[in-house]
Amino acid sequence: MSRREVLQALSGLMMGIFVSILAATVVSNALPTIISDLGGSQSIYTWVVTAELLAMTVTVPLWGKLADLVSQKLLVQLSLGLFVAGSLLAGFSQDTTTLIIARVIQGAGAGGLTALVQIVMAAMIPPRELGRYAGIFGAVFAVATVAGPLIGGVIVDTSWLGWRWCFFMGVPFALAAIVLLQKTLKLKTVRRDVRVDWLGALLITAGISLLLVWVTLAGNDFDWLSGTTALMVGGSLVLLALAVLVESKVAEPIIPLDIFRNRTVTLTVVASALVGIAMFGGTVFLSQYFQISRGYSPTAAGLLSLPMIAGLLVSSTVAGALITKTGLWKRYLVAGAALMTVGFGLLATIGADTSMWLIGAYMAVMGVGVGMLMQNLVLAAQNDVPARQLGSATSVLSFFRSLGGTIGVSVLGAVLASRVASELSVLGGSSSGEGAAVPDVASLPPEVQTVVQNAYGDATAELFLIATPLAALALLVVLFIREKPLQTTSGAERLESEAQLPMAH
Repeated sequence: MSRREVLQALSGLMMGIFVSILAATVVSNALPTIISDLGGSQSIYTWVVTAELLAMTVTVPLWGKLADLVSQKLLVQLSLGLFVAGSLLAGFSQDTTTLIIARVIQGAGAGGLTALVQIVMAAMIPPRELGRYAGIFGAVFAVATVAGPLIGGVIVDTSWLGWRWCFFMGVPFALAAIVLLQKTLKLKTVRRDVRVDWLGALLITAGISLLLVWVTLAGNDFDWLSGTTALMVGGSLVLLALAVLVESKVAEPIIPLDIFRNRTVTLTVVASALVGIAMFGGTVFLSQYFQISRGYSPTAAGLLSLPMIAGLLVSSTVAGALITKTGLWKRYLVAGAALMTVGFGLLATIGADTSMWLIGAYMAVMGVGVGMLMQNLVLAAQNDVPARQLGSATSVLSFFRSLGGTIGVSVLGAVLASRVASELSVLGGSSSGEGAAVPDVASLPPEVQTVVQNAYGDATAELFLIATPLAALALLVVLFIREKPLQTTSGAERLESEAQLPMAH
């Protein structure tokens, strides 16, 4: 494909990924309005976010496996179709159950896009060239991440729109992406006998889901150390052990275990999971800090996260271009992990009265680090596996990154809730119930306001204190990744040349 054809095909892919990330983030500022309108509780609030993340996480390996077997173009369009169906159902939902089901459908579509866009890019573009385009992907990712909460806040604040437009808004873009891809994406389909390991998929999904349900509910609905915990964690470990057994026996596993014999893949998977925990866990609660601890409106809270997004955008684009120019990539991984660690360390010092300029600078440092690291871990792994495993390797990385993110949000959310509850308990009876619900600071008496704001400020700093050693661990892991020269042929070309070689096994 010529550069022009690649860019045309990418336009449809990028529109698809933009819409799917937007859908995940647009509800964050709109959720309080949505939940109260549908009469939901605090645990429903968590589930509306977790359901989509969960469906996205557990379906990524399945889409990645299918991409190695059937037409990738068809799969991308199918995941966009699922996304449209989920969005429409969410927009028309009349109760929280329908909304959660709709979010699961949306998540399955978004999981397809997360895995497939990077797989299709690797099929079209050689690793040596991929840096430049991966930078664009990182930029789209960043813009959608920050635009979501902003757009959600504006939609909810606009009386004639209403929250349902948070879901309807993405539909025309997704439909346009399907049409664009039909015209511009030309990939050779390698026909193979499809054998999908459904049992393995079911066991992995059930095991991971049970673990995430436990993380979400523990500490609120039952104690961390309790019989329910033992049952859920034990059940999850048994299911995952069975999944490993099945994956080691079947001809075409969902997650090929031999892929972990590749040192680069194993190390990038560990680093991706740590980045996911740190990044999602850290960023989700910053918006809450701005609103509760500092008293900003939802729209202003969205604007205040711009330094982080700007850092991410600039560093992912610049690092991508430099990697394409020089062919050297490891230095950007190391620098990114180091900056991310420093950024988290600095954010662990914030309180309810820290200067906003300082917080902005700390967020920019963290953003620059994440931008250098996130996309280039995928590049390092894709460069080091045979072409027939491109789909599996890419989706395994995406899977562990979103798994890390989901666990990060749930665990750090639980830490935040218990820390705030214990800080507020010093107020005595007046706010005993306030630890569970997110307080409306404006409606509290002034002396209580200060306590609540300080509690959220301290608790947010504590989250970053927990994220800092995780980021340092990611830095340590990245140091052990060996730098290998970037390949100059695309995935599709490599696949053809591998097919012509006599099979090694």
